[in-house]
Amino acid sequence: MENVKGISVTLLSPMSNHTANGGEKLLGNASSIKRRPDGRVYISGQMQRHALFSAIERLNLEHDNRGDTYVSNGDGTTNQIQKDLRADMGGFMHPSQGSYSGRRTAPVSATFAVAKEESDVGRDLLIRIKQNTNEESEQKQALATNEFSQDDDMQMSFHLDVSALSVSKAFTYEEERHVETNYVKHVDEAERTRRAELFLEATRFLNDYANQARNATTGEPQEALIVLDSRLSRKASRFFDMSEAERENLFAELDARDAKYFYGDDTTTDGKSVFEAYDAALDAIDSLYDPTEGAEPVPFNEFAQKAEA
Repeated sequence: MENVKGISVTLLSPMSNHTANGGEKLLGNASSIKRRPDGRVYISGQMQRHALFSAIERLNLEHDNRGDTYVSNGDGTTNQIQKDLRADMGGFMHPSQGSYSGRRTAPVSATFAVAKEESDVGRDLLIRIKQNTNEESEQKQALATNEFSQDDDMQMSFHLDVSALSVSKAFTYEEERHVETNYVKHVDEAERTRRAELFLEATRFLNDYANQARNATTGEPQEALIVLDSRLSRKASRFFDMSEAERENLFAELDARDAKYFYGDDTTTDGKSVFEAYDAALDAIDSLYDPTEGAEPVPFNEFAQKAEA
């Protein structure tokens, strides 16, 4: 597909015995799991983005064409869009970094992951045993409980605004009136396409849920709908809540604007599996929408200095 403007990925991932996103501690050290008022557990958008960028970091590290790119830590994001994939795709806010003040709105967005049905929540007993019982020791024996959810089908969605990928806007004002907008690209088209493919592939390797790092919780999808869109639309994020009629109307709408979509389901041998859907979607990306119309890349620091002048 030429001139892809948006990539939308909507997933259904079964999770068992998980605390993929812990909530507030209740009654001292009794940890709870996050729940909506209707009793369905959820994983925050912040945790979803953390899992996504962890997956992007791994995939980028093993990519033959990664060059000097990397993914910064979330507490130290730079403004080097040409190198730092978190700065580019995750945005940043630097209210007082050196002589430049600015922020970048993230091209990548994520919904909460929410269980499709009301969750059955249990409580796990954790024990820390005092090993040295004959001598004075600073380590004390302790008991704690930790909530977990039994079985959930978690639905979640991720979106990439391709028009903002590796691109900044420059605004021109005259007498306090905004009279012009220019677009500046920070990497070439080959690198932009590589980053879009990294985003897409990372959504099928979601594993870094911090509270369950040692319990092997995974958000890898059982079902997936991938849309390569000619418009900026997130309508497909409601796919797993749609009736059959709504799904037919969604697909008709996507066909009408020449979007490409790929559905994969690992629970049946009819149609594509999740792996086959991702493989087909990655092969279908021919080029991305370029709002600079082929302009040469400009390093972000150089762009920021001109914007500040």
